[in-house]
Amino acid sequence: MSWKVTLPCTRNEAEELHHDDEWLAALEPMPTIVADEVEAFNDEKWRLEAYFNEKPNAQVIAAIQIRLPSAVKAKAVVEKLPDADWVVMSQQGLQPVHAGRFYVHTMANKGTVPDGANPFQIEASRAFGTGGHETTSGCLDMLDRMKRAGKHFDLIADIGTGTGLLAFAAHVLWPKAYLTASDIDPVSIDVTAANAVVNNVPCGVAQGQLALCVAAGTAHDLITARAPYDLVIANILAGPLIELAPSLSAILREGGSLILAGLLNTQAEAVTRAYRLHGFRLQKRKDMGDWPCLWLVKRRNYGWQRPLRASGRTSQPPDDFGTW
Repeated sequence: MSWKVTLPCTRNEAEELHHDDEWLAALEPMPTIVADEVEAFNDEKWRLEAYFNEKPNAQVIAAIQIRLPSAVKAKAVVEKLPDADWVVMSQQGLQPVHAGRFYVHTMANKGTVPDGANPFQIEASRAFGTGGHETTSGCLDMLDRMKRAGKHFDLIADIGTGTGLLAFAAHVLWPKAYLTASDIDPVSIDVTAANAVVNNVPCGVAQGQLALCVAAGTAHDLITARAPYDLVIANILAGPLIELAPSLSAILREGGSLILAGLLNTQAEAVTRAYRLHGFRLQKRKDMGDWPCLWLVKRRNYGWQRPLRASGRTSQPPDDFGTW
């Protein structure tokens, strides 16, 4: 992305953008928006950065600015950025992550693997999901808790796999399971395949192997043919998670478990409500900073019907790869 627009905002304004982001789809060019604090522990001093792959015009900037009341009179800072892989740059300098029984590192920062930990080498790359973000580490911890609670799964799907890290963790915990990992981003599947080689995770369609596919939501024959699953993992974004509630419910068996992440604390109730309407109950919630990980269970009094064709495509644009 070669252009950046920076505006001041408050934390509440930034979170409200996450609640209501449908307006973004109407912008041309459509930005990727990031917000963070300028002053620690000061909710009134935040900064919004909107990244574009072409120079935004005044109308686009105004459309963003009008949604930030505290920035209405501010002068937007518009910058042209040098060509770079911003996903890789954002992940440089990552520290190892120890979550549950897992230890995630890069080649350069491996350090000393803690006793009893399962190490994964995940390099900063063109796909999201190195373990450093709270959504990913929260999922790793939740998977570990499920194993310690005696849960056993034979059919597992990771929807929005990113770098493949969560699918690899599931393989370690349940090595005889049939595993499926998908992502809307074709690059992500290439990265996952490469990471699988590095981490000794066998790829293929047999028991104990990881089958890969490019798919928007559950819209792929491989995903639907293997349903119903015992466990589905979806670490993506709140909007797509809500849209995919009918589809993820359709591919999960009665009594099956669903792990959801990629949502903010302020979005947890809306996401939980969407899945409650499809027969899920909240089994456990673990918060990592502002990012909760939800473990939902599909109630047994809801029947399962194999979908002939996946019904839950997400409206996420094909070139907007928002997985972690």
